[in-house]
Amino acid sequence: MTHRFSLRVYYEDTDLAGIVYYANYLKFIERARTEWVRGLGVDQKALKESEGIVFAVRRVEADYLSPARFDDDLVVETTLEAVTGARIILHQEVKRGEEVLFAAQVTVVALSETGHPARLPASIRLLLH
Repeated sequence: MTHRFSLRVYYEDTDLAGIVYYANYLKFIERARTEWVRGLGVDQKALKESEGIVFAVRRVEADYLSPARFDDDLVVETTLEAVTGARIILHQEVKRGEEVLFAAQVTVVALSETGHPARLPASIRLLLH
């Protein structure tokens, strides 16, 4: 199952050359992950309040393939690759039409409010299988 998140490139997203500044791709994929989790029915604020669990990015392996430019319509596709007791591994692509501009493998972990590793709640693991 692939989640799709649409966005437009604004002037503020670009550098002096008029292309998307490299760090902004990380913002784009973060927004898409947030909407993916929300679309699963997970309320991250409630998860923190009720179980003391938060999500954090542990690792990103990224490939910058082609530049996006001001006013481009983009889509971020998020696909679940694996789930373990405390990790979620996702593949994310930023696309303009069918062209992949940026691709990343992202490892998200569950943490306690004190920053220690935590198991994903069973209810969330069920949503992901």
